[in-house]
Amino acid sequence: MLHLEVLTMDIVTAWIALIALIIILYVILDGFSLGIGVLFPFMHGEQERDTLIDSVAPVWSANQTWLVFGGGALFVAFPVIYGVLFSALYIPLVTLLYGLIFRGVSLEFRISATRNSIWDRAFHAGSLVAVVSQGLIVGGVLSGTKVTGENFSGGSFDWLNPFSIALAAGLIAGYLLLASTYLIIKTTGSIQNGAYRIAFRAAFVVLIFQVLMIAWTPFQYPQVLIHWLTPPRLYFIWIFPVLGLAAFYGIISSLRSRREITPFIFSSVFFFAGYLGLFASIYPYAIPPDITFQEAAAQRETLVFTLSGAVFILPIILGYTIYSYRIFRGKVGKEGYYH
Repeated sequence: MLHLEVLTMDIVTAWIALIALIIILYVILDGFSLGIGVLFPFMHGEQERDTLIDSVAPVWSANQTWLVFGGGALFVAFPVIYGVLFSALYIPLVTLLYGLIFRGVSLEFRISATRNSIWDRAFHAGSLVAVVSQGLIVGGVLSGTKVTGENFSGGSFDWLNPFSIALAAGLIAGYLLLASTYLIIKTTGSIQNGAYRIAFRAAFVVLIFQVLMIAWTPFQYPQVLIHWLTPPRLYFIWIFPVLGLAAFYGIISSLRSRREITPFIFSSVFFFAGYLGLFASIYPYAIPPDITFQEAAAQRETLVFTLSGAVFILPIILGYTIYSYRIFRGKVGKEGYYH
């Protein structure tokens, strides 16, 4: 019996690691394309907006794949999380999906339309709605979810509070940071110069919001403070804020020296540090403050069977993503990509 429990725990841990990897890949890869949509109103003229679209359109489908893969993985491995959070966060989740659909449709119509102004506004609105919805979802989770047994027992608007709104605002700045550092890699001239300025300002705004969230989170979820100050978690959890500060320094220094690739790398590390710090703070709870990952997991047989399929699919999606970015590497100009 003890041996079976250990095996089940190992399988659950493997699934946690897999879903965590999928989420961070989606956040970083689709984060910059969402940020590009948010940046649309700040571009000067049709040509600059066309360049932004050209920079992201070839890798669009690859970025969206991670969202679909993550949603399916969460459903099969942790059905309790899927059921409770879709009940608790139904409004922001559905709003997120509509924002993503609206953004995708506007992008496709814009490519073939003769008048792009309507679709430019639609692309911006869909991107902004998706980003805000993601922030409200994460804020709603950290604010605590009322659960009775394995069912949601709270209100429809529990997720809507000052904490989640502040987190959504911080996520807008974070995606602007990813988008601007990505555009530094992909563009030249006035767009690249503007991206340097936006990235520099966005980095400081993200740092301010991260400090604010660190100070605010214990008031929303008091258990976090215990995790931060109690051994053995105390000995490694503070590595992530230090890593974040180091990444922030790397962003600023590389922007000042007009590097092209390293600002995006440091921005990704900045996100990664905050993501791991958040996960380490709430673990082992999947739905704070009551349901752990072990309690939310499916049966061991289901986990083993579906994990074998996920492990088979993961390299294919990774390979497709890497191949897409490799094919469309280089700068974007008036005539498309050039190397």
